[in-house]
Amino acid sequence: MKLKKFLNLAIFIFAFLLPFNIVKADNEYVVFLDAVNIRTGPGTNYSRIKLGLVGSTYNLKSSKIIKDENMNGSCDSGWYNIDADGEDGYICSTYVRAYIDGAEEKTNPTNTCEEQLKAEGFPSSYWSSLCSLKEKYPKWEFKALNTRLDFATAVDQFTSCGSSLLYNPKSSWIDKSCSYNEGGYVTVNQSGVAYYLDPRNFLTERYIFQFENNIYNNNLANSYADVSKSIISNTSFYSYHVGLNNDLPSFISEAGQETNISPTHLASRMYQELGTGTRLKNLYQGTFNGLIGGQNYDFTGYYNFYNIGVTGYCVTQGLGATYCGLTKAQNMGWNSVYAAVKGGGTFLDTDYVSEGQNTSYLERFNVVPKTPTRMYMHYYMANLQAPSSEASTAYNAYEKNNLLNSPFEFLIPVYNNMDGTITNSSSGAVDSGEYQGPTTNSIASIITSAGYRVSGSNLLGINPNSTTESVKNNLEAISGSNTVTVTSSSSLIATGSTITIKNSEETKTYTVVIKGDTSGDGKINALDLLQVQKSILGSYSLKEANKLAGDTSNDGKINALDLLQIQKNILGTYTINQ
Repeated sequence: MKLKKFLNLAIFIFAFLLPFNIVKADNEYVVFLDAVNIRTGPGTNYSRIKLGLVGSTYNLKSSKIIKDENMNGSCDSGWYNIDADGEDGYICSTYVRAYIDGAEEKTNPTNTCEEQLKAEGFPSSYWSSLCSLKEKYPKWEFKALNTRLDFATAVDQFTSCGSSLLYNPKSSWIDKSCSYNEGGYVTVNQSGVAYYLDPRNFLTERYIFQFENNIYNNNLANSYADVSKSIISNTSFYSYHVGLNNDLPSFISEAGQETNISPTHLASRMYQELGTGTRLKNLYQGTFNGLIGGQNYDFTGYYNFYNIGVTGYCVTQGLGATYCGLTKAQNMGWNSVYAAVKGGGTFLDTDYVSEGQNTSYLERFNVVPKTPTRMYMHYYMANLQAPSSEASTAYNAYEKNNLLNSPFEFLIPVYNNMDGTITNSSSGAVDSGEYQGPTTNSIASIITSAGYRVSGSNLLGINPNSTTESVKNNLEAISGSNTVTVTSSSSLIATGSTITIKNSEETKTYTVVIKGDTSGDGKINALDLLQVQKSILGSYSLKEANKLAGDTSNDGKINALDLLQIQKNILGTYTINQ
């Protein structure tokens, strides 16, 4: 399929990177895999120095990972201390790849893991990252896919007008010779393609899941329904079908078993294709009966949860996603919710997995096809960042369900001449600055990626004494600049403050709740203790958000336990969980 409008967990800002390969500097350094904030200390409560862009490099001041000071879920993996252009900076280790002690330059194995990787067919430039993962997750298995392709040749094959797209990328990665532009997606040049084609850029705990084998994993059979629910629970299509008593997570789990496709892959693809909003509601509600292009179409009872058939060509004919997707559903006989869920799995199996495209990466970059004439062709999506976005979605679900220590198999491509240099065409890219517009990330993903969480219309997870600027910066590191508005009565964000977030599809406003801050001043102090005490006695009434703030024990009511927790928090003997 050509153009797809994907909702990405990662923000789409890109660094100028002419050589695709990472050249080892004299000093140890990190390469940014996402656009994230560089901070003045090891915690999201510290102020932002600047935004580090995808592909940018910074020298390490120390290779030691520093423990997050808060351990509140925002960066429990720890922080690297870096030289941020002369300033002392800290970056969350989750979102970078560290190049330490010349590990990328090894030629001979120095331990059992490296010997096994060499025997498997991995070049030495893969060893350090994979062995680090193997040490942490001994049940993970890494298989080398020898493509036998010259890397520069593969880059060239994937670089053509309209074939490799990114959403509003940095100017230096835009192919100036191609005018193709659809919904903010533009064609990128060889540098951008090479970055995403090179597997070594994504051998991290989170992003390696784009290489996960998408065959049904029997080790996860009892967990797949919970994993699927974790992935889709914040979406409109899930909520809609809950209202109809349709158990989508169970449907996905059962369909995966029947089609031999990982339900994690099915759920991630649904999430990626339909997003969290209602823009594509006609594809999942099964109720469309109306006019398209002046002609009436009755698609009642037909569903398409994977956006299959919504190609760039079909949409640009003026027919739109509803016609393209539901015509496909009608032709395929997807006339019930389960038939559509399973039908999408069958389609993925027949057209992709069984054809050798059995990872998210290979569905984007078809470099080991069973049918030779499909080499470099027959890709599910044109969006280069879709595999890493789906990888992040899968990782989050596995982590939430405590499944990261399970046996996983990763199929990782290897190319010839991977240390060559990519030279862009003469049309070239002109580095005329950066553009950062609203992301296609779902708003729910923006919030969770920033370390916060949503409960109804409320936003939680913000620590007391946080400034409005720091919270705004945290969110905009994911959503893009000028996409977040914070309304507060002071420089501190507090219970009752409002946060408005917009992405490329929608705008949502949330009321902030800081547990323990019933008075709405952004702090936890004696006034909050007094208000909770009076609320228990019935002599003081708290507003809805403030009432939620007073329920620090999260048992649905304000009682003596909450009073005790607030008192101990003030005394410094207890920290209220936000």
